[in-house]
Amino acid sequence: MTYPIYVYGHPVLRKVAQDIDRNYPELEKFIADMFETMYKSDGLGLAAPQVGRSVRLFVIDGEPLAEDHPEMKDFKQAFINPKVAERKGMKVPMNEGCLSLPGLHEEIERESEIHIQYYDPQWNFHDEVYNGYKARVVLHEYDHLDGILFTDRLSPLRRRLVKGKLNDISRGKFDATYRTVLPTGR
Repeated sequence: MTYPIYVYGHPVLRKVAQDIDRNYPELEKFIADMFETMYKSDGLGLAAPQVGRSVRLFVIDGEPLAEDHPEMKDFKQAFINPKVAERKGMKVPMNEGCLSLPGLHEEIERESEIHIQYYDPQWNFHDEVYNGYKARVVLHEYDHLDGILFTDRLSPLRRRLVKGKLNDISRGKFDATYRTVLPTGR
């Protein structure tokens, strides 16, 4: 099953998501559906708030980037209740986009290394360090769990310059190849 993507302006994208436990209803199916939704939407990652559920879970599959970023090959994982324990390294600028902000791409600075702890779908605990592009993709999805969008990381001037585009997205004035849910619920 594929879910529609909730777009800019919808309140669920601004909530701080809640931890879940292993009794979360149909967790395995939800994760499989999130991967399916991400693939059908041509995404690299997808956080639960982007499909309307304010829970601390996101999925990533870096395979589409493997040619340009070999470290992304075989980087496929569901992250349950993740906690970023540390961010370090240089802040590196790179162009980012987001399924919840269709058509909008901006240069965002993110730390080049992170230390993260999370559970996988079998409830195995992981304590890992990611560098480079892996760190960037994880941080982008992690931000969604804290109600943060990549546009929040823009300079105040740049944020003012994209305000019109953001307003257009919240009104449904965008092109997307996937189903969406507007702030009005339509």
